[in-house]
Amino acid sequence: MTDSKPLKLIGVDLGGTKVNVGLVEGNRILSNKSLKIPQDTASEWDVINVIIDSIKEQLGEHKVEGIGIGVPSIVDREKGIIHEVQNIPSWKEVPLADILIKQFGIPVFIDNDANCFAYGEFKFGIGKGYKHLVGLTLGTGMGSGIITNRHLMGDANCGSGEFGMIPYKDGILEDYCSGKFFKNFYNSNGEELMILAREGNSLAIEAFKKFGEHLGNAVKTILYAVDPQVIIVGGSIVNSMDFFEPSLRRSIRDFAYKKVLENFEILYSKTSNIALLGAASLYYDRIGNNS
Repeated sequence: MTDSKPLKLIGVDLGGTKVNVGLVEGNRILSNKSLKIPQDTASEWDVINVIIDSIKEQLGEHKVEGIGIGVPSIVDREKGIIHEVQNIPSWKEVPLADILIKQFGIPVFIDNDANCFAYGEFKFGIGKGYKHLVGLTLGTGMGSGIITNRHLMGDANCGSGEFGMIPYKDGILEDYCSGKFFKNFYNSNGEELMILAREGNSLAIEAFKKFGEHLGNAVKTILYAVDPQVIIVGGSIVNSMDFFEPSLRRSIRDFAYKKVLENFEILYSKTSNIALLGAASLYYDRIGNNS
């Protein structure tokens, strides 16, 4: 039986330098707080304690049904163990689910952060209504999550959708389809180049044109691999879509299966904190309660 009132859940979006923890009810973030996490020499428990204290702060006196966590790493979903978080050196093998279940006595679900972005868009964002979608997050790197038949793709290590690691030209796709492209080839960043492009700077405009061409090649790779109805692009790069989307669209015209393109869409994320909503909503994907 489905409750008429949405459940209250805790969402945790763990990044390389900060953690964002929020109290979520349905598609609403009732409260949230972002904190820096200890870096470099921090012990495993230094970081865990920041997460525990942040969850306690958001819980207050609320009755919460579960905790969902997105992490920038591979995850043993069944055991709730996080492996090798690149930006937190001390996190080699952390049984975070067990730690938090013992602390709070409620279910804990952990997944890759890009998967949480994709699931958030599917559940509460512009991906609502689609059965098959890919969420593509473009920032300092390139991450992606795959929704197939209304569920996150099941896999062995929570590692599906690492399209950014696919070999491309003299490197990998991430080198050409993220902030790395602007840094490596233009010694700048996307935000600075966007300002210049809006001022009519020809070099900046050309940079986004090239970026769109490379991103189009990434889109074709995704289409060949998983055949989604829609790819939803997120990250700060969305603010400059008017400069790169035309070349992206031209780049995908030579996709071999024209019928696929007729039914395919590229959309751009509009919901703030969508990864936090997606992390909390792991509860729905695992429990199967769609309230």
